[in-house]
Amino acid sequence: MGTRRSHFECQQCGYQAPRWLGRCPDCGAWGSLIECREAATTGPARTRDRPDHPGTLPIPLCDVPGAAARRLPTGIGELDRVLGGGLVPGAVILFGGDPGVGKSTLLLQAAGALAKQGLTLLYVSGEESVGQIGDRGRRLGVADSRLLLAAETSLEAILDHIRTVRPSAVIVDSVQTVWSQTLESAAGSLSQVREVAGRLLEMAKREAVSVWLIGHVTKDGGLAGPKALEHIVDTVVYFEGDRHHAHRILRATKNRFGPTDEVGVFEMRSEGLVPVENPSALFLAERPPHATGCLVVATLEGSRPILLEVQGLVTSTGAAVPRRVANGLDFQRVAMLLAVLEKRLGLRLGSADVFLNVVGGLEIREPAADLGVLAAVLSSVRNSPVEPTWGFFGEVGLGGEVRAVPQTEKRLQELRRLGFSRAILPRASLEGLPEGLGLELVGLSHVVELAELFPQGRPGGENAV
Repeated sequence: MGTRRSHFECQQCGYQAPRWLGRCPDCGAWGSLIECREAATTGPARTRDRPDHPGTLPIPLCDVPGAAARRLPTGIGELDRVLGGGLVPGAVILFGGDPGVGKSTLLLQAAGALAKQGLTLLYVSGEESVGQIGDRGRRLGVADSRLLLAAETSLEAILDHIRTVRPSAVIVDSVQTVWSQTLESAAGSLSQVREVAGRLLEMAKREAVSVWLIGHVTKDGGLAGPKALEHIVDTVVYFEGDRHHAHRILRATKNRFGPTDEVGVFEMRSEGLVPVENPSALFLAERPPHATGCLVVATLEGSRPILLEVQGLVTSTGAAVPRRVANGLDFQRVAMLLAVLEKRLGLRLGSADVFLNVVGGLEIREPAADLGVLAAVLSSVRNSPVEPTWGFFGEVGLGGEVRAVPQTEKRLQELRRLGFSRAILPRASLEGLPEGLGLELVGLSHVVELAELFPQGRPGGENAV
């Protein structure tokens, strides 16, 4: 008689228990343990089948070819930037994003661009039919005889397709819909996701086939499934965007073959996702010329300088607890900066609502935006508009000191390229700058000097506190 082994597995963290528990002892989630049964076996205890291919022999490190020499440019510049220069054969890439953000569209465009280079691509969908994908491909203009489509959810069938077609890259949409016959748990469970990702990883390394795994995200914005899924893949890429904005941000949080601080910017149009080569001009296209609390911050995403508009609005409130809203900025850092203003400049913000917003939906993750945030708040409080040709960047400490930030010259060159005439930056960053940048540089060492740039506007204005 065959024997069936089963265990209970937490769907949040992957903890395994021999019996059912109401609460996971590892992550504390309630009702998250479900039963997972393995396939029936006969005879002695089953061991994992040995692969039917010979093992590889160790080779000297000096004889290993570099990944950069084997990269395949996708033909989409913003995607290549995030990947570190192109697609590496044998790499497994986990691609996540909110529903409807454009994950399938972008990868179908990348597959079409690679197919036009003479490569064979296999697009496997477990959520859509071949007809649906074909209609989208024709609309995007990526129809090519080397781009093969399959609607399949069986892992064993997908591996058979890969052995038969022998493509250069495989796209699996999505990994949560694929299941293996060796397990009896439902598709999307932790055991199935681990098994599918593990066997696709083994195939990718053995056959030098690049694999894209599209993954669902949870309501918290993280990739669904076990955290081990992010550990075993080579690259983790998130596609971010707001349904109310046309542009999308591509960001890598893990990359074994390149940097993790690069971003790619795309604009959603009727013909698909179009790369944006000049994101600064896009984000500043509708900037109001003389509005209080509105200014431009020179940020750095990886090696790319991007100019973003930061808006601040400070208004009196009758509520017992004033509101603090920060869109596109770290809330804890904003609270710290407001405390610096109250302590070092004596501003009365305890009876005022403070709203801060980064226009366009992009998130600023570096402290170089501190000076711009404080300037936006000061401009709104004192009802003093900011000159539209001014740009800000610099880190602010708890003592009110303005600290230097890296890559000053790149930020200044971007400001100059887009027509800015004055840059307000840390005084320490002025050292070592070349001459002839074409900008008036104003160096600050303390937030008191920043406040001097914003004289009190008309009294009793709507932003007066």
